[in-house]
Amino acid sequence: MTGKLLLRGMIAGVVGGLLAFLFARIYGEPLVDFAIAFEEQAGAAAGEAAEPELVSRATQAGLGLLTGAIVYSAALGGILSLAFALVYGRFSALGARSLAGLLALAGFVAVILVPAIKYPANPPAVGSPETIVIRTELYFAMLLVSVLVMVAAFALARHYWGRLGAWNAAIVGGLAFLVVIAAVMLLLPDINEVPENFSAAILWRFRVASLGMQAIIWSAQGLVFGFLAERLLAGAAPAARRLSPA
Repeated sequence: MTGKLLLRGMIAGVVGGLLAFLFARIYGEPLVDFAIAFEEQAGAAAGEAAEPELVSRATQAGLGLLTGAIVYSAALGGILSLAFALVYGRFSALGARSLAGLLALAGFVAVILVPAIKYPANPPAVGSPETIVIRTELYFAMLLVSVLVMVAAFALARHYWGRLGAWNAAIVGGLAFLVVIAAVMLLLPDINEVPENFSAAILWRFRVASLGMQAIIWSAQGLVFGFLAERLLAGAAPAARRLSPA
């Protein structure tokens, strides 16, 4: 059964990757072109030689973007399906669609939204090469903390589920997540390397496009995989049936 769920998760990932590619191709790539042109103009003004183009811009925005989106989303779908197989019928009383949607939403918040709030995505012209290592380390530190705190928040909510009820337990877990994440964000250093003459509108639209692409991928995971998993599991008893959350 796990193998069948894994296959369906990857199928959902491919669907999400295709949708995300279309969104990024229409909305995101023109912003990247603007950022590259800005970077080239800044380099020319400083007397720097243009770097050789190893991969053409057309390939990057076409086949490269399509391949990256599908591979990333398919791998993500596989991970989501494995998490679903672990939780379904063992730690959750939710149905297949509800659980898939909840896992996708929690994953988007923990893996994408929280790190992006602290360290948002930047176009090619933003950021110094000298700080790329520290920026990467801080981003992944925020991501790791966010995932761990999300898992702990779910465990806390499940612990109080029988005592407080579903909604109150969810509120307790959600508030605990927000408090810890807010404290971590305050402790981690900020990074601001946006050039003063870079368009604020372009920067904002780029960050929205980046989050939008991820939102499409994770939404497709929850909706498409939930549908496929429900059909697969219809009439089949889970290995461990609906444990009490108390």
